[in-house]
Amino acid sequence: MELNFLLGIFIFIIGAMTGSFLNVCIVRLPLEKSVVFPGSHCVACRTPIQWYDNIPLISWLVLGGRCRACKAKISFRYWFVELLTGLAFLLLYRQYSQGSYIQPVLWPYLVMVSGFIVATFVDFEYRIIPDEVSIGGMIAGVVFSLFVPQLHGIHSPFLGVGYSLLGLLVGGGTIYLMGVIGDFVFKKETMGGGDVKLMGMVGAFMGWKLALLTFFLAPFFGAVYGIVEKIRTKDSAIAYGPFLIMGALVSLFWGDKIIYFLITGGIYHL
Repeated sequence: MELNFLLGIFIFIIGAMTGSFLNVCIVRLPLEKSVVFPGSHCVACRTPIQWYDNIPLISWLVLGGRCRACKAKISFRYWFVELLTGLAFLLLYRQYSQGSYIQPVLWPYLVMVSGFIVATFVDFEYRIIPDEVSIGGMIAGVVFSLFVPQLHGIHSPFLGVGYSLLGLLVGGGTIYLMGVIGDFVFKKETMGGGDVKLMGMVGAFMGWKLALLTFFLAPFFGAVYGIVEKIRTKDSAIAYGPFLIMGALVSLFWGDKIIYFLITGGIYHL
């Protein structure tokens, strides 16, 4: 029990540190800037941020959410992304470990969820999903499936790659087809290419069954938000990527139970 607790704290800290890097990606990728150079700096006065002012979660609180040099406000989002990533890593660790044994699928899922976090915040702000996340995620999903075929419930590396590629095609293909139909019906673009590539990423990591489930779950999450935005702004277009991600996360944690529930007509208790 003590070892699990310590490992959980360690995973949370690693997650918060990862979240600090994800903040850099969220800010720079949409602007097509390097996420490596220059180093972390205040966006207002360009002063480099010292290591002691860049400690995940702690530094933002100590500084009161302001730059030490120019006192410009630092967005709460930075702190929130670090906390969210830490909690996401901890939740995945708790889901995919038994005692001191950590399932191999944990590491690919940590990468996948990191990409999801970047995609969510960028899509909400810019209505785009960076190719570095979606296409990079598709490639990562296929590569991970070679070394961790357990992602698809099998042990053969080559079958793992095959399942991943099938999931990529099914995930991206279903939402692409929906976009084609939507364009024809509404006579305007209804689905962005970023969403298609994001669903390809989901399928590459999670396989075709959970990709299909994600496809059908996402509209339920997006519908309420879309109605509210329509009333508030009169704009019917919404960032759909975050709701695909919500559907993917539900599929990841409860997908097998949901599919079994649907097949058996509710005999299996969720």
